[in-house]
Amino acid sequence: MLSADEVAKVVSEVTGRIIDEVGDRARPSTGTGARSLAEQLNETLWWEQDRLAGAEHEDDDIIADRAFYTEIRRALPRVSEAEQLRLLERVVHRYASEISGNFNPAVYKLAAQVGPPMLSALLTGLSPRRLLDRESVTRLDQHLLIEGKVASLRRLHERGTLIVTPTHSSNLDSLVLGFAILELGLPPLTYGAGLNLFLNPIIGRFMHNLGAYTVDRRKLDPLYKRTLKEYATVCLEFGHDSMFFPGGARSRSGAVERGLKKGLLGCSLAAYRNNLLRKRERGGVYIVPCTISYPLVLEASTLVDDWLAEAGKSRYIIVDDEFSRWERWLEFMRGLFALDLKIHIRFGQALDPFGNPVDDEGNSLDPRGRVIDPRGYLEVDGELVEDPDRDAEYTRSLETSIVEEFERENVIHSTHVLAFACFELLWRRRGSDSLYRFLRTVGPEHSLALPEVEDQLERCLETLREWARDDRVRLSEVMLDGDVREVVRAALRSFGTYHARPVVQRRGVRLHVGDVNLLFYYRNRLDGYGLCGAETFVGEGGKHAY
Repeated sequence: MLSADEVAKVVSEVTGRIIDEVGDRARPSTGTGARSLAEQLNETLWWEQDRLAGAEHEDDDIIADRAFYTEIRRALPRVSEAEQLRLLERVVHRYASEISGNFNPAVYKLAAQVGPPMLSALLTGLSPRRLLDRESVTRLDQHLLIEGKVASLRRLHERGTLIVTPTHSSNLDSLVLGFAILELGLPPLTYGAGLNLFLNPIIGRFMHNLGAYTVDRRKLDPLYKRTLKEYATVCLEFGHDSMFFPGGARSRSGAVERGLKKGLLGCSLAAYRNNLLRKRERGGVYIVPCTISYPLVLEASTLVDDWLAEAGKSRYIIVDDEFSRWERWLEFMRGLFALDLKIHIRFGQALDPFGNPVDDEGNSLDPRGRVIDPRGYLEVDGELVEDPDRDAEYTRSLETSIVEEFERENVIHSTHVLAFACFELLWRRRGSDSLYRFLRTVGPEHSLALPEVEDQLERCLETLREWARDDRVRLSEVMLDGDVREVVRAALRSFGTYHARPVVQRRGVRLHVGDVNLLFYYRNRLDGYGLCGAETFVGEGGKHAY
């Protein structure tokens, strides 16, 4: 992680690179048709003033930003080109400083030592006296299963810089993954976190001291986004293992991400190229896809409602969900502990920045498993050359490889398959092809005969277990070994423990739908696989959104 001195170096390096690049392009002699410095500054002023005008609250940061950009706007018409460059440098430095995180080793040590047992005690209702008897505490790590290519992760950490790219279901993800990295004995990851997490009343104070850097999605200025990407790139070049959520925000639908944000993914290629140019030791950059699979998701209700709402479907920042309320945390985690539910964290096949698999020694492999030199992807006539169009194609190949790993390492829980079976049976009886209308019409009065559900579930389990044997998907313990009735019981117990309304509830020999939106959400963890001929609802293949 970055110390205070290293943060200052990164901010300085990022600012210098962007100013050099913008300054070079602004010179008439380059013939690139780039905008002048004044045009660049005016664009930034427009974006930032538009953001500030739409601010809902007048806090200290808003007041400071408004004063800063007012000063820039007033100075701009009167200054020379050299002074314009200095104004732009002030803007970039401000952006980079806002983005930068701070890692406090003392806070990290305290969080690592005290956080898990204290949280465990709180969640299981232990008294302070029982807390002293460590054996009586159900530990948090007993509910986290760290699986997959763990040995490869450790070896590659010794040979280069890691980028862990997890699926993103919950704001708990960064905490869960951070705990897994701690358990593996690896140093903490540098990662970008949405501003809403820094404002969170529960974990915001820790975020500021555990090395996370800030991603303010309200800032749409292209220069801000350029600064953010350069910050991530420089951190990689300085050898700091990082975490990127390649899906961007949390999955609103509950599905595994299949369309990724390629901006930050492209940082891996840029860092690798710069490492080659600078002949750095340990210059390799390795991308490690990771899936985090929950039987229940803390914010599921808010997320799926947001996905389904036409007006809110593209809402990127949610600050008022379950993650911001202590009581919902406690209800969720107590249910997790009481039922001995497991969260699966799986590390997949490591990749190079071009999407090729990487062995434990850091060697890139071709489709036949032969060692190749990835440097050749960036060379023209033996020289390293930057080509944005070519590099974008490489990043698309990386995206494809990550998505394949997401699908393969996705752990299916009993809640997912029961929701899938019930939803598919109800969907076949629909009177409309509109998903939106279908979800509006299904309520608690709708039920399914338990034997019918068990028959559908049996077919799903047979296919899923065959896929698991072929390494096409992963299954939780009860999904692998339990019979149909055990799977149903496990899912119903889980569904009845946290959500305000049980997703599915048994009454006699029938299963009643308690919350069809949540049924759809948990069903979507299997969306896109074509299980039992099911249609795709999420992403590019979805046909029934409204």
